[in-house]
Amino acid sequence: MKKYKVGIIGATGMVGQRFATLLAEHPWFDVKVVAASPRSAGLTYKQAVEKKWAMTTPIPENIGELIVKNATADIEEIASQVDFVFCAVDMKKDEIKALEEAYAKAECPVISNNSAHRHTADVPMVIPEINADHIKVIESQRKRLGTKRGFIAVKSNCSLQSYVPAIYPLDKKFGVKEVLVCTYQAISGAGKTFATWPEMVDNVIPFIGGEEEKSEKEPLKIWGTLENGEIVPASSPAFTAQCIRVPISDGHMGAVFMRFEDGKKPTKEEIINEWNSYAGRAQELALPSAPKQFLHYFTEDNMPQTKLQRNLEGGMAISVGRLREDTQYDYKFVCLSHNTLRGAAGGGVLLAELLCAEGYMD
Repeated sequence: MKKYKVGIIGATGMVGQRFATLLAEHPWFDVKVVAASPRSAGLTYKQAVEKKWAMTTPIPENIGELIVKNATADIEEIASQVDFVFCAVDMKKDEIKALEEAYAKAECPVISNNSAHRHTADVPMVIPEINADHIKVIESQRKRLGTKRGFIAVKSNCSLQSYVPAIYPLDKKFGVKEVLVCTYQAISGAGKTFATWPEMVDNVIPFIGGEEEKSEKEPLKIWGTLENGEIVPASSPAFTAQCIRVPISDGHMGAVFMRFEDGKKPTKEEIINEWNSYAGRAQELALPSAPKQFLHYFTEDNMPQTKLQRNLEGGMAISVGRLREDTQYDYKFVCLSHNTLRGAAGGGVLLAELLCAEGYMD
């Protein structure tokens, strides 16, 4: 595999920082450009982030000395220096849409962590183990944009990564009718630490703006089908969600209740076997960031735990536990993912690896 030159747009934020740590020694990707808002432009990356560095590892030396570009003013210059960019900017949704399309039209593919294009019909929203085939819609998107190389691909909302991977294979095998999920989400999902958000210490906030709508709508695009150059969302399963912010640094947990199609309720053993054996395109291709085992089922009653399992397989695996029958639904269980690794930057890196392996960056 050749080395691809990459850029990080929105490099100074928490997800941008996570991209920097993941890409610093990546076997396929070499960070050549970092870009952020005008107030950081002209500084070295280290100067721009050292006072707000939120990662547990140091600022990567090879990235720390790069001069920060202006993400909105230097588009053509950045596009000329890289093969593609990762985008994790903090801007208004319409501004993000315009910015990402500008990079794509400059023939620079965009791997986006942002929500702005998640429901654009010809933009694939991909979890590589689940709906890797959706990247085929890029051909139609390029026709719309008038590009040869440029396109936009996005990853889904971070909290979906905990429960959607556990539900998807069960739906494909047995048919899931309805899902109720309550998510318990870490403060890093809001780009915060306990130092910057002290009011979250010893506190729970039962509201995360826009999160419940994303949790109910985005899975249906992931389940969707490619028709006439667009991803058409599925009509089922039906999702309802409640999302809660909890005093955890990293790691989103979901409590899931599910009902199967009439007459298709599997046994507990069949469900666990499906989880433990499931693998997707990321595992077939042995992508560098892909977990060897995507779903891990824990038999202990008190597992998975956020602090113990969030970093499983480099934070890219999904932990599942406490599967049991329910008095109103068919089954209930809990699940866990690392929200800034699998759920954000790591999921973006894995998506980029998939696109490279499938030839979309050539």
